[in-house]
Amino acid sequence: MIKVLASGSKGNCYLVQANENEKLLIECGIAWRDIVCNLNFNLEGIQGCLISHAHSDHCKDIKHLLNNGINVYTNKSVIEKNKITDLRRVHIIGALENLKIGNFKIKTFDCKHSNNDGSECENLGFIIKHEELGTIAFATDTYYLKYKLDNINHLLIECNYCEKDIQDLESYRARIFKSHMSLETLKEALKTWNLSTIEDITLIHLSESNADENYMKEEIEKLTGIPVYIAKKGLILDV
Repeated sequence: MIKVLASGSKGNCYLVQANENEKLLIECGIAWRDIVCNLNFNLEGIQGCLISHAHSDHCKDIKHLLNNGINVYTNKSVIEKNKITDLRRVHIIGALENLKIGNFKIKTFDCKHSNNDGSECENLGFIIKHEELGTIAFATDTYYLKYKLDNINHLLIECNYCEKDIQDLESYRARIFKSHMSLETLKEALKTWNLSTIEDITLIHLSESNADENYMKEEIEKLTGIPVYIAKKGLILDV
């Protein structure tokens, strides 16, 4: 099962679940009480939490996770920004590393993102493998992908805005959007991948004001012939 707890600029959190004893969180960019509520107040089986980068909508409540006994896997900038000094449950990771969290096997990769001032933001994507779920790829807050993600069964990928919708924005607002992936960039990337193993595509981290979700869904389905879902709170994929 893949469950969307939250997706978008106000906060991001996802659950990957193989069974009651094997669960993995991706991102913790919403309040701890909301995470717990979305998990039906059941933290059993949570093997850890993967966090992509240091922006608050992805790591907002990392301290509560750590204080409640959940191991966190993320890059150094997330730890530094949140001023975490107790590293007992912290696993600092970088791009192109192989991890094993319970029975989840994870490969990290580099995603390209920037801060509001234009500086580079260290950001990770994840390929997650589990024998009961297949292979899941997760990439968010990236303006392009330099890797071809082949042999994937389930794809969660950013589709933040349509390029035509930001043409008339003020330059500072347009720059912020251009640190995210557009529909057009995603389409060009997918054209170069082997899509034969992908069973479903979930579009995540859509802009609230510059994303036409129905148009995006139709465009990706037309291009790939694969069922496409829009990440909204409560969406569940039975995988």
